[in-house]
Formats: sequence, C-alpha cells, structure tokens
Amino acid sequence: MLGLEGDSGAGQCAMRDSCGTKGWFGQQLPCPYDGPPVEPEDSKARDLLVSVCGAQFVEGPTCCTSGQVETLRDSLAQAELIISSCPACRNNFRSFFCSFTCSPHQGSFLNITDTQKTSSGETAVKTVDFFVGEQFASGFFDSCKNVQVGATNGYAMDLIGGGAKTYSDFLKFLGDEKDLGSPFQINYPSSVPLDFTALDPTPRNCADNDLESRCTCIDCPTVCPALPYKPPQINGPTCQFGPLSCLSFVLILAYSLCAVALFGYILQATIRKRREKRYERMALSADTASIRSPMLHTHGLVGAVSLSQGDANDSLGAQSTESRRLGRGASLLDPIEVSQPRQYRLNTILRRVFYRLGLAAASSPFLTFSIVFTFIGLLNLGWQKFDIETDPVRLWVAPDSESKLQKEYFDEHFGPFYRPQQIFVTALSGPPITIDPPPFTDTGVSSQDPVLSYNHLRYWMDVESDIRALRSSPNGYRLTDVCFKPAGPQGACVVQSVGAWFGNDLSDYDEESWKHRLVQCANSPVDCLPDFQQPLGPQYVLGGVPEDMPERNSYLDARALVVTYVVANSLDEAEIAKAVEWEQTLRAYLVDLSERIPSEAGMNIAFSTGVSLEEEISRSTNTDVRIVVMSYLAMFLYISLTLGNGSAAREEEGVMTSLSMWACNFPKLFKRSSITSSSVSVDSRNTPHILPRLPRHLFVGSKFTLGLLGIGLVILSVSSSVGFFSLVGVKTTLIIAEVIPFLVLAVGVDNVFILVHELDRQNLQHGPNASAIASGGGYPALRSPTRHRSPFESAYDESVDTASVPLYLSAEERVARTLAKMGPSILLSSVTETVAFGLGALVPMPAVRNFALYAAGSVFLNALLQVSVFVSALAIDLKRVEASRVDCFPCIRWPSRIALPDAPANVSGLGRVARFIRRHYAPFLLRPVVKGAVLLTFAGFFVLSAISMQHIQLGLDQRLALPSDSYLNDYFDHLDVYLDVGPPVYFVSHDLDMTKRPGQQELCGRFTTCDEFSVSNVLEAERKRPESSFISQPTASWIDDFLKWLDPAMETCCRVRKRNPSIFCAPRDSERLCQPCLYGKEPAWNITMVGLPEGEEFMRYLKQWLISPTDETCPLAGKASFGTALSLDDETGVVASHFRTSHSPLRSQDDFINSMMVARHIAAKISEFTGSQVFPYSLHYVFFDQYAHIVAITQEILGLGLAAVLVVTALLLGSWRTGTIVTGVVALTVMTVMGVMAVWGISLNAISLVNLVISIGIAVEFCAHVARAFMSDRRSGDERMCTALVDVGPSVLSGITFTKLIGMSVLALTRSKLLEIYYFRMWLTLIISGALHGLVLLPVVLSLAGGPGFAQQEADEEWMTNASRNDYEYAPFLADDDSSGQ
Repeated sequence: MLGLEGDSGAGQCAMRDSCGTKGWFGQQLPCPYDGPPVEPEDSKARDLLVSVCGAQFVEGPTCCTSGQVETLRDSLAQAELIISSCPACRNNFRSFFCSFTCSPHQGSFLNITDTQKTSSGETAVKTVDFFVGEQFASGFFDSCKNVQVGATNGYAMDLIGGGAKTYSDFLKFLGDEKDLGSPFQINYPSSVPLDFTALDPTPRNCADNDLESRCTCIDCPTVCPALPYKPPQINGPTCQFGPLSCLSFVLILAYSLCAVALFGYILQATIRKRREKRYERMALSADTASIRSPMLHTHGLVGAVSLSQGDANDSLGAQSTESRRLGRGASLLDPIEVSQPRQYRLNTILRRVFYRLGLAAASSPFLTFSIVFTFIGLLNLGWQKFDIETDPVRLWVAPDSESKLQKEYFDEHFGPFYRPQQIFVTALSGPPITIDPPPFTDTGVSSQDPVLSYNHLRYWMDVESDIRALRSSPNGYRLTDVCFKPAGPQGACVVQSVGAWFGNDLSDYDEESWKHRLVQCANSPVDCLPDFQQPLGPQYVLGGVPEDMPERNSYLDARALVVTYVVANSLDEAEIAKAVEWEQTLRAYLVDLSERIPSEAGMNIAFSTGVSLEEEISRSTNTDVRIVVMSYLAMFLYISLTLGNGSAAREEEGVMTSLSMWACNFPKLFKRSSITSSSVSVDSRNTPHILPRLPRHLFVGSKFTLGLLGIGLVILSVSSSVGFFSLVGVKTTLIIAEVIPFLVLAVGVDNVFILVHELDRQNLQHGPNASAIASGGGYPALRSPTRHRSPFESAYDESVDTASVPLYLSAEERVARTLAKMGPSILLSSVTETVAFGLGALVPMPAVRNFALYAAGSVFLNALLQVSVFVSALAIDLKRVEASRVDCFPCIRWPSRIALPDAPANVSGLGRVARFIRRHYAPFLLRPVVKGAVLLTFAGFFVLSAISMQHIQLGLDQRLALPSDSYLNDYFDHLDVYLDVGPPVYFVSHDLDMTKRPGQQELCGRFTTCDEFSVSNVLEAERKRPESSFISQPTASWIDDFLKWLDPAMETCCRVRKRNPSIFCAPRDSERLCQPCLYGKEPAWNITMVGLPEGEEFMRYLKQWLISPTDETCPLAGKASFGTALSLDDETGVVASHFRTSHSPLRSQDDFINSMMVARHIAAKISEFTGSQVFPYSLHYVFFDQYAHIVAITQEILGLGLAAVLVVTALLLGSWRTGTIVTGVVALTVMTVMGVMAVWGISLNAISLVNLVISIGIAVEFCAHVARAFMSDRRSGDERMCTALVDVGPSVLSGITFTKLIGMSVLALTRSKLLEIYYFRMWLTLIISGALHGLVLLPVVLSLAGGPGFAQQEADEEWMTNASRNDYEYAPFLADDDSSGQ
C-alpha cells in the first residue's frame, strides 16, 4: 500500500484528472489524488456529467474532471451499442464506472497499490484495488449475463465480459489491463480491509417494472411468459406397461394364452385318442379282413394317417362325407368327384389362352423370336435418352415436398446456403476409441493427445498461407475470388481458424507467449477479432476441449483444430463453376497434404470440401463392382448347371461313377480277352475304352444353353424397361441399377424352373418313353405324334373313347400343355408383383417411385418374354434332346445307347428334392402335431416381429454410401466427436406487412409492446429448453437491431445531414455536419415503439440500414449481419425475412430428424400465434424430409401392395379364403423382415423401403405357385398340399431360394457397409423368411383352412384315361417303385 488511499470519511478521492499516456499512443491514465472532491468547472461540465452519469450527480463535488467524463462517455457509448437493449444492464454499467471515476466517496472503496511514469514524466495510476460488494457485483452481472447480440447469435457478455460465467470473472475481465479495455490494472479483492467500505448500492433488476430497469424477455428470462404448449414427443410410445409398450404387452399376453390353449387341446386329444384306440383297432381289423385292394397292396399312399391299405376300396360305395371321415386317400376314388369335377370359368379361360399361346410359340419359334425381339428392340431405343439422377435433393425429395419448396423459396429470396470447406487437425497418437453414432459403423477416432503446440501451430499457419495462395486450374481462381465476404466485395473472407486469433502470423509470439494469447482469445473472443470482424468463439475453432477441467486454460488441451473456409454459393451457374473449380484444387491439395503431414509435422487431417460428397458417392458405385459381378456370375452358373437336373426317365451313372469304372476297366485294354464268341452277352459298362464314356445326360440332357437364355431374358427385360422409361423421361438411379436385376432374376428364374420341371413331367407322361415307363418295361421306339388336339375340347364328351386318347404327344403339344398348366401360375405371380410394384409409383419420393415403375416394367416384360420366347426355346431344346444333340453344340449328335432289358427305371420321374419332399417332408409337415407346432412357432415370430418393429430407427448414415477407403469416413468420424456447434437454422417469415406497427410487433422482441408470442419471443423461449427444442443460440432478430439502430442515443449509427435530413451521412462525414436520424422527432424514440417509423419512412431507413457497414463504430448496422436476411420489393416492401439461430450439436440420425420435426412444430405454433406465415429452414432439412413422411409412406405402399396381392390372388385363384391366406402369409413375411431390421441395425429409409417393397414381390413368388397348385385339385387339404409341394416345391427351392442364397453368400464378401447392411442382411433375411413362410407356414394353413379346389380339365382327362386302363397311377401320391429297395 502506498498510503495514497486517504481516510474513509465522506468527501475523499483516490485519483483525479489525467496525467498522460503510457506510451506515444493509448488512453489517458488517471493521476493519484489524495484530497477532497471538487465541484465541476462550470455548468457545461455539470450538464455533461449529469447526461453521462445521471441525476445523482446534479449537485455536489466529484472526483473527476470534464475531460475524464468525456473519456468515460466515449467508452460507455461503445459498450451501450451492445447492451442498450436492456435498461437494467445499461444503467448498472453506467453506475458502476461513474462511481469508479467520479464518486465523491471514491477513496472509501478504491486503493491505489502501484503507480507508473507516463510518457510526459508524470506519475499515474498503474494498479488499483476496487472493493465492490457482493450484492452489487452479482446484481450487475445478472442484469447483463442474458443480454443478447442478435448480429452474432451470441451474448453481450461474450463482448463486454469475455464470456464470463460468474460475476468475479466478469469483474476480472473489466479490470484487466488491455489495449481495448482499461489502460491500467483494476483488481477486485474478495475481502475488504477495515479502513475501507465496499461499493454496494442496490443494483437494478431486469425484471423491475420501471422503464429504467425493465428488459424484454429476450434479455431477461425472468419476465418471459410460459409457453402454452409442449414440444411433441418424438419416437416415444404413447402407452407404456412397465418397460413394454402396451401393444407389446397385449401381444405377449395373447400369445401366452394361445399357447396354453393349444397345449390343453393337444392333451385332451391325446387322452381321447387313447380311449378310442381299442375300438379303432377292432374296426380296422374287420375292414381289412373283408375287403383288400390288389392295387393298393402294391403301392401305399403317402401320408395316410387313419387309413389302412384296405380302406380305399371301402370308399367306392360310400358317400363323400364318409370318404372324408375315413382319410385323405378315400376321396381319390370318389366317383362323384371324378365324374363331376368343380370348375372355375376364369381358370378354364386362362388355361385355354395359355395353351394356344404355347402351341403357337412352340410351333413357330422363329416367328415368335422375330416379333418379340423387334418389339424389345424398339423399347431399347429409349436408351438414347438414358440419364442417371445423382442429385440427392431430386432423388430423395418429392417435387412438391414441403422442404424442397421451402428450400427453393429460401434460395430464391435469400440466396443458397454457403459452401463450407472444413478441416480437422489432430495429433498423431493414441489407440482407437469407438464413437456413439451409428452402432452399425465400425469406424473410430483415435484417443488423441492435445494438438496445440508451438510447432504444430507454426506448421499449420504455413498450410493456411498455402491455401490462401492456391490458384485453381485452368482459370487461376484464388480463395478471395470465391469466398463468402459478409462486408461486401471489398471485405475479408470468412475463415474460422485458430490462426485468426494470432492475426494469421505467429512470428510475434514465442514458445511461451502463444499460450497466453490463445487462452486470452478463447476466453474473450472480442479481444481477438478476425479479419471479417466477427467474434470467433472457441467452439468454432477448437474441438475435444476437456470438460472436466474447470480451469480457464483447458483450451490448451484441445484435441483438434477445426478450420472452416466458407465459400459463397449462388444460383448463377458461372459462379458455382468458379467455386467448384477452386474446391477441386483445394481437395487435391488436402489429399496430398494428408499423405505427408504425418511425417512432416506428426499430425493428421480429416477434411471435406464442397465437391467431396458428390464425388465420393459417385466413386462408390465402382467400389464393389467385382463383388456384385461375382454374385451375379455365381447365380448365373448355378442356374445354368442345375436347370436340367430334375429330368430323367432312367437312372444313369454319375460323372464320378463313370470315371471310376473307366479307371478300373482301362488296364483291360492291355490284356488279351479270353471270350471270343459273339453269342455271349457282355455288359458294355465293363468294356475297357481309351477315353471315359461320360453320362449321356451330361451332354444331351443338359440345359446350360436354356439357362443362359433364361438369364438373358432377365437382362433383356431390365434393359427394355430402362429403355421405355428413359424414353418417357423417368430417370434411373443407382438403387435401380443395383436392385432391379436381383429382383427380376429372383422372380424370373423361379418361373423358368417351374416351366422346365413341368415340361419334364409332361415328357414323363407323354414323351417318347411314356408307355415304357408306365408299364415298367423297356424303351420302345418313338411313336408318331397325333394331330394337335387341345385337352380343353369336350374333355367329358361321352362319344370319346378314353382308351383311344394317345399316350404320346408331340414336342409342341407337350410344351403347350406345360404352359397351359403353369401359365396361370406365372400370370398370378407376375400380375400380383406388377400391380404391387405399380402401386408403389403413387409414392411421391422420386427414388421409390422410379424404382416401382422400373420394377413393375421389368417384371411384366420378363413374364412376357418367358411365355413367348422362352416357351419357343423350350420347344427347340426339347427337339434337340430327343434328337440326341449335344447342348451348346447342337450340330453334334450323341450316339444312342442300347437299353438293357433289366435297366432300372425311375417311374416317378422326380428329382432328388421332389422325392425328399414326397417321402419325408410333406408327410412330416402335415402331421397334426407338427401343424400345431408350426402355427405356434410362426405366431411367436409374429409377436416378436411386432415388438421388434417398434424399435426400428429412421435415417441413413451418409458414411454407408461412401467407399470404404474414402477420406470422408474419417471426416464424418471427427465431425461427430470434435464439432461442438450445431447447424444454423432460419425461421422465415413472409406474407406479412412489416411496414405497419402490428406487423413489426409480430416479429420483434426487444420492445415492451412486442407481441407476447412474437417470432423473437417464441424462439427465445424455445432456446431456454434446448433439450427438447434443439435450439441453442440466441436469435439474430433483424427488426430489433434495425429499430435500435434508429435510437438517437446511438450517435454513430443512423445519421442524416443537419441541413438536409433527407440525405444520409457517410461513415466518414464529420460529426458537426450530421445528426441522429430521429433527433428531435416527436414523439421521441422509446422502447414502447411509439415514434418509430412506419410506411415509406420505414422502408427508407431500412434500405439505408442494410447498406450501412457493420463495424466497431456501429455494430448494429445491417450490412454484414443482415445483408441477406431480407428480400425487398419496390412495390410490396419486405417480401420475406429470416431470423437466424442455431441447433444444438446434432450427433445422430435421430437428432437430425427430431431437430427438423421440432423446428416445424415451432414454426407452426408461431404462425398460429401471430397469424403470419413462418417456416424453418436448415441445410439438412431437405435431406431428412423423407423421414417426416416415411412411416406413412411405408404404411401406404405396403398396404396398397398387400391389397393388390389380395385382389389378384383371390381373383385368379377363385377363392377369397385362399387369397386371404396368401396375403396374410405375405404380410407375415414382410413383418418378419421388419422385425429383423431392428435387431440387425437396419434403419428405415428409402433404400430399406425399396427392399420392403421387394419383400412383397419375393414373398408372392414363394406363395403364389404353391397356392395355385393347391387350388388345382378337389381332394382333401392334406392331399392337395402334398401334391402341390411335390409339384412346385423343388422349383421354388431351386429357382429362387438356392439361387438367391448363393448370390447373397458371395455378396457377404463385400467391403461396402451399404451393400452389407441394406442388401446382404435384408435380402438374406427376406430369402430365409420367404422360404420358411412359403414352404412351411403356407402349406400348413392352406391344408387346414384353404378354399375348395378346382379340378384341372387336363388332369381329369388323364386320370380317367389311366384309371380305365389300370396301368397308370398319379406319381406324386404314390411311393417310388425304387423306394422299397432303398
């Protein structure tokens, strides 16, 4: 203590007057003064003092001079430009510094502890202790801490208090010696010495009712009204029962009750069966002794439960009800059912049409080829207009989407959102740690060491210097040519970097002083303004700052530097081209830098430029081309090799057997044979040969060429669909290119297998060897074909001798019968899928709509090609086989072998899969106990799926769409971890007359007469609950800053010429020539908005405000802060304006989606309160708009698809009951896929929605053929289902299940997360679920509740013919002849 403080009595000063400056430049320093206060020099000095410090200095001596008062006035004026909106803060600020400078009791709370010499040699104050009471200090801080600065979307405390969080930090900032603050050090001790008294008057409160204190809601939260609404609950169940939703609880309860009931029923049935066991044995024994059928003694029915071998003959004289009671086999010989079969007229018509179509295609194959391929060629001419849509906005957002229209409105009136180029710089160290966002990504960000060091900063500033000097090729653009300049073309670029705190030059700092500078700037950004003169908070330039370190220098431990170059955007294509050219140059530079910076500086960078995302997504299409091609090739090879495996009239040795026999017999070539008589029969298989004799079916029976044709037709159908829709202007997408071939291959190949397998059965019954097989004899010579006779011509004409019906049919006739039988089944599946996909075109989302159109066209064209071209090819291939010509080389004829008389014959003509189904699978599946277990199991799947579906997440992490080696993966990982600011959001107000007072009051928030629920007030209220509103920053309200700019107290802001007030003063015009705009106006400017301009006067001042430069003399001017915030029109005035704020940091897909939903809800409420039209806009809204509707779209498209399945299947099957069952099984299949989505981390988005639409088509493919085969018979449910499974089960398994499983297994090798999650996982789930539901659940349900069937006329005719001859039995119902020996 220097002893200059004096006593603490009244009227004692501690300092007075000015004693010069510290150097040649700077502020005046006060002189130490130990004396009484002095009266002001004159009345002018008194008036000046009162105008600055208020009425308390109207009389009495003071401790300041008029010169000090003038300096104080200028200093307060700078602060009041920021805090004048809150009278309490403004007046507390004035009271604080007026007491410090002029109070006559200054000596009682000031203690000068050190002095210094000024440049003039005088002694001046260097350090002073200022004793302030806690009441006044905390009240002063509280009145200012919430005052906002709209232009910066920040707080006044960031500017006047260095972002202080407590009053002690606030006072410390005010007292620290600095160039733009106090010229000497002011300390604020926490304890007061005994001979001093703390300055502790009652502070003004922002909630006080007097006009000198009262602040508005924006600056004083305590006066804000409570909002009368709550934000909507996002993604939360509306009803809970403990940890479960009410729906889950009800489903679990219902399932448990059903399981108990089923168990009780089985128990009761078992007890009843045991009681009746003795009686049944006696009855069956009696029946067996009296009647026994010779035919059924030889061949036993498969699957008979209560019917012995003698029961069938009993049914000959029984009624139909009795036959059904006796068992499934009884109805086979029911004379009523055989003589009067139930028919379905539409079925008959379809079979006739397909018979004639098949006969025409088989009879004139080359004419068919010419006609169809000409038509297909014309469709493919549309490829000339082929175009791929890559713009994400036009791809995922409907043309009439709310977000798209709002984006276009925003871009038109305010200009498009700028193009950010962002870089994260981290130190090179640390093991990887996983991050919270998407659980299905395997990426991670290393646990970094602090990145800040002198060497790192120096290196990085050199990099920034290089970036500023970059010149693009070929036009040589630089950053200054393309960057965003808020102050106008001559202003500085917006570059957010820690280097801006150092003036982009580290040469003035050493290895220690840089730390002090960085901490100072991080704590007080206003002291370190960048070139573009907007405070740069630490959250914008530093990432990973430790939150568990309360010290203010924790910024030194930041894990990342965040550098952002803001490039201007435009609707002008030429300007965009300039920006793109420079961005490509920057991207190339950063790619090179990322490779060398680890070795040069021990750092890593992760970056993104304005062109990066589109370039990398385009590159991703080629990332896994080899995997996708391998997947297709694997399916092609499987189809080609397995297509003909089901056909065989006689068992031949396999390839391995032939090779082994040749190897055993080969040595005999070198031995002399002892048998010379030609009369001795020798087995040619034991005769040695130089070359092995491979099986005939390997060369002749192969269907490799036919399989390739089937695949070619799939490709041709997709190509034709693309050509047609390209011709009509529907653009294709990458999803279409990746998914449609898989879909059509799955659907088309199934039909191919069904046609080939049915043709094999026709060959077995009506082919060259049919009579031999039927009688079990050898192989007679080929029979001459009879004339083509349709089986639908008077099938039950009594004049026709059934015994005269020819057993042998020509190749054309057999192909026609094949299509007649399977054509309606193909029509059923194809029409159902086409209609289901076509209904998907009603969805407004372009990607889904275009996919639905392409899928419907491809499936329809594929079906058309199969029933025409493929049928013709079947006839040609059949003739090739019967002519013993080699597959792929038809010019080569394979020599026929002599059939041995005792050669074993495969009477059934069934392949291995079909025999397995008939012997084992169907009898097992159709047991009553197994049926119950199946129903219970699939009911459990349904319950689990319904519960799991409730947890499906929305969204699509953009990292999944990128190549696995893309540099953007690292960027997005760093973005999630290190960026601590959210995206900006704009609330746009339009269709409001802002030139009139009511319109102004609906927008403003800093005046006492503003609407309680104005735009500004509601946004401020929402900011106070960021956890639900996702709004975290103060709102930049242009109307408030503009009207404050007009305040005459802001003498350096709005100014006009004194002599001609119609002329505005320029910033450099002399003060003596100018005056405040509203100076002397009556009524005067005030916070009640009385006296503020309206009409033309409002627009005149507004236009001037928008071109007034925003600088330190007038930070309220609008050029830099609000130059693009308004859209003006000469006729209507203000067309639209926006209010800018920011979302809280968004870390997950749910955050992005919910932020958009909540913002829309807020805007709707503002519109409701004010009557004006308000909508929110942020850059990500247009990309996440789909999620506002995707649940409803999913329900709509799946509902329409299932409705189409119901109508088409019921119509074509002739039974609403069966159609309903098929539709229900299809729905359960889709539900299972959706249930697995939640478990396997598959989100709901446009890609997964497309796959769900595909699920309907694939599920129909699994079910339609089985249901059709089931309805083509009149026997009991179990018998019909057994036949159906044997007929089409192998085709479904071979044609779709095994084919897609092979393709999916290859796709599992992919490195692309997008392919793995949305194709491999979903398609694998779909194939397995479809196979289980179509081949397990559907047979069980149809056997129990399926509708009555309709007899096929062809089958009836053949049955009657063979029954009369007693030499043919329908193979699917009889055990194999060779089964007894196996």
